[in-house]
Amino acid sequence: GSRLRQEDFPPRIIEHPSDLIVSKGEPATLNCKAEGRPVPTIEWYKGGERVETDKDDPRSHRMLLPSGSLFFLRIVHGRKSRPDEGVYVCVARNYLGEAVSHNASLEVASK
Repeated sequence: GSRLRQEDFPPRIIEHPSDLIVSKGEPATLNCKAEGRPVPTIEWYKGGERVETDKDDPRSHRMLLPSGSLFFLRIVHGRKSRPDEGVYVCVARNYLGEAVSHNASLEVASK
């Protein structure tokens, strides 16, 4: 029997991240799930810059989960440096194209 071959298709975001308000030092997760064939790679961008995760630097406090979500072990927020606050998007890519999620803002709650 000849099996119908499922054709490759470009990525599509099936779960978008939503806005978060998090306390400093707390963990947080920005969700993102995408489908595509072949399975798309996921990258996160904040304000147009690619977000470095544990894949780039094992000491990073940001982890890319297998689902594609971005997990923060703890939100880093100081007087001068606020590396985690901002507007994030997740981008799913395969050779057929890319899909960009909705914007999600991560805000650090003021005490």
